[in-house]
Amino acid sequence: MSEQYNADSITVLEGLEAVRKRPGMYIGSTGLKGLNHLIYEIVDNSVDEHLAGYCSEIWVKLDKDGSCTVRDNGRGIPVGMHKKGVSAERIVMTTLHAGGKFDNNSYKTSGGLHGVGSSVVNALSSYLRIRVYQGGKIYEDEFSKGIPLKELDRGLLPVIGKTKESGTETMFIPDSEIFEKTWFKSDWLMSRLHEIAYLNPQLVIHYQDLRQDEAVTEDFHEPEGLAAFVRALSKDSGEPETPPILFKGTAEGTVVECCIQFTDSFEENILGFCNDIYTQEGGTHLVGFKTKFTQLVNSYARQLGILKEKDQNFTGADTRNGMTCVLAVKYPDPMFEGQTKTKLASQDVTKHVATVTGEELERYFDRNVEVVKTIISCAEKSAKIRKQEEKAKTNLLSKSKFSFDSNGKLANCISKNPEECEIFIVEGDSAGGSAKSSRNRHTQAILPLRGKILNVEKASMDKVLANAEIKTMINTFGCGFSEGYGNDFDISKLRYDKIILMTDADVDGSHIDTLLLTFLYRFMPDLIREGHVYVSMPPLYLVTPNNKKEKPQYLYDDKALQKFREKHREGSYEVKRFKGLGEMDPSELWETTLNPENRVLKRVEIEDARLASQVTGMLMGTEVGPRRDFIHEHAQEAVLDV
Repeated sequence: MSEQYNADSITVLEGLEAVRKRPGMYIGSTGLKGLNHLIYEIVDNSVDEHLAGYCSEIWVKLDKDGSCTVRDNGRGIPVGMHKKGVSAERIVMTTLHAGGKFDNNSYKTSGGLHGVGSSVVNALSSYLRIRVYQGGKIYEDEFSKGIPLKELDRGLLPVIGKTKESGTETMFIPDSEIFEKTWFKSDWLMSRLHEIAYLNPQLVIHYQDLRQDEAVTEDFHEPEGLAAFVRALSKDSGEPETPPILFKGTAEGTVVECCIQFTDSFEENILGFCNDIYTQEGGTHLVGFKTKFTQLVNSYARQLGILKEKDQNFTGADTRNGMTCVLAVKYPDPMFEGQTKTKLASQDVTKHVATVTGEELERYFDRNVEVVKTIISCAEKSAKIRKQEEKAKTNLLSKSKFSFDSNGKLANCISKNPEECEIFIVEGDSAGGSAKSSRNRHTQAILPLRGKILNVEKASMDKVLANAEIKTMINTFGCGFSEGYGNDFDISKLRYDKIILMTDADVDGSHIDTLLLTFLYRFMPDLIREGHVYVSMPPLYLVTPNNKKEKPQYLYDDKALQKFREKHREGSYEVKRFKGLGEMDPSELWETTLNPENRVLKRVEIEDARLASQVTGMLMGTEVGPRRDFIHEHAQEAVLDV
């Protein structure tokens, strides 16, 4: 019988308590993605000052004590008395949904429209210091976990010095009670800062990482803007087929800027931004661009007689074959899906982007007919290959809904409700047999694979489709796949809410995980984007104390074993190391790796789509030099199994 539920059961979280209670609602996660997001929120505020015309330089510094400092030369957070009887800066830093982003006179366009960025960072930092350079004075405020450390004299900030500069400096240390790790991911941060520089040609960003013995410093300044951005994105995609096509226009207050270039590759790479915020999951601005671009290419193909009356139109994927594109919009009042702003939801933007795209590209195409013909040629090539591939795909995906590959090794679950079903991709028959014996048959499916699957980064499409293990996975998941020449992927047909990679905790297991993730990222990226892909974390050790009062413990890594040994110096115990999942008996495998109540899973996420694509291509591709350099550069981040 549950306890009584009445008015006294309702808890009200005051101030910033809600942020600390549910940080994922505000920054996405408490992993590395959420950790880096703290920096992005502060940097976005400085970028908003630049968009308003008051900031030309931003400084970002990572220090050895784990802190990050962001400074700009903008106007500085207002420090005067707010109508609530305290400095406006204190209101901004301690109140959700407070800031100048709600005042259309202060910021015409802004990425930080929710007004929670600074206060959220404050709530999730063990220490945060604000210094405001304004009116010849330096003002300072300090916080710990969102709580002010200083009592204000008559509500105003103390002055700690004089200055001729203006701007805001924010230094913060992430709270280790909130975050799994507090070591900022530098390559993600540098990629984000470089993107901001491409999007703002007049802005200079100074970056410093002082955490290593040898400091890393870099200035990001891209005066050529989107043209330079597109050239950088397409440099590894093949030979250019067209020059960069740059256009800009305004429709009903929405500023649309876009750059397109086609290469001889079969890849489509389109990045969308709204008010300098990268919309990883796309949104209404990309819908408007893609729809209008497809219409234009088909219209010109018919005007030029390339498409005859009986011919079908090119698909959207056909017209974007080989395209690299950056689309950036400035919109006064954007709506995003979620605080982390990964998808633009403002419906008006679709029409505005389509209008500008139509007007500007028609003007360009009319003056550059040969470029149009080249783009149509790319679409023709794509359509031809697509039709050939459709036959192979039809044969591959034509089986009935729950009919799977003929190897017969899938042990499917009883339930047909995808929301409660999960499938474990297991390495080998031995682990597969143990997993089948220990699973929950109602909701857990087991799919054993024969060794290492094909490296899809190095293989042609026909070899990929001919690979038995890959065909089995595609048939089993049920949602098709998307790659290169078209898009048969439909996530609504996914048969399992969780796809869990369950391999041995050794080098071979890690390699198999990498090959599987490469396949999923290239052929089913939405499975990762929408949080359906996980990696299991089986324990490495079983420690059994000789003292019968103490229960046996499963330990997941060498650090945990070391801590156990330090704590049990006086006692005696036995240590069993699991060399593979196949060594576990069914009860051990259930208790440690399959049981939702006890198991440890890592959800696979994409922080930076552009960087993820580049790193995947570099690590899994054919060129040895860049891969070797990357390994040397990141060697200190490796966790070694000793």
